[in-house]
Amino acid sequence: MLLCTVRDCRLPLTRTESRLSCSAGHSFDIARSGYVNLLQPQERRSKEPGDTIKAVASRRRLHDLGVTEPLLTGICDFIQASPSDTVLDAGCGDGFYLGRLAEQAGFEAHGLDISIPAIDAAARRYSGVEWIVGNADRFVPYSDASFSLVMSITARMNAPEFRRVLRDDGRLLVALASPEDLIELRGSGKDRVDRTIETFADQFTLVDRRRISTVADLDAAAIEDLRHSIYRPMRAEPAQAMSVTFSLDLLLFRPL
Repeated sequence: MLLCTVRDCRLPLTRTESRLSCSAGHSFDIARSGYVNLLQPQERRSKEPGDTIKAVASRRRLHDLGVTEPLLTGICDFIQASPSDTVLDAGCGDGFYLGRLAEQAGFEAHGLDISIPAIDAAARRYSGVEWIVGNADRFVPYSDASFSLVMSITARMNAPEFRRVLRDDGRLLVALASPEDLIELRGSGKDRVDRTIETFADQFTLVDRRRISTVADLDAAAIEDLRHSIYRPMRAEPAQAMSVTFSLDLLLFRPL
């Protein structure tokens, strides 16, 4: 399923014990933790793109506290995945959602993210998943119609590439931070549902939508982790214990 990411190559990759290679002679080493880095130099916007080591560690501690468990349950109920599914999580971060969903539903799972620290953390915890470093904004390094389900959970969205790698009878999950997400720390956010539906309108049709929310009581240390784990601006007051709302708008699409 994997394709070579060297410019203008796109040949299938085959796996040996320690590397992936294509028939043109390009090869990619498999890291000790099990992931493969397919990111090309021209695809980097910075020296270390994506989540930093600090952001990954902060997000992992929040997941381990159980803060995002209700969101995971909501996504699981919404997508109704089964062992027959083959799933791609584009922008998977530290792998929490994909790794846990794969454990629960038993499907074949593939995670893609531009951050090496995030993918390394994912590979170390969720060994049953294929973890790939790559830039999904440019190219999703999988062959056409590889997946029955593609997920983008609070990540960047590439509608043409999602459609290319999705089967005709597949489905696409897009999860967006709702206007209520982290409202106690940053004030009300924007509702991005209509804009997102419009983004996918040429190749997908919306078949279901749902908002899932939870409130967690966080101590000052967890609030500090939260600040380090997200990109959106937040209020600059010193970290202190408080209740915080986590909320996602879930959109389920079918390809046209």
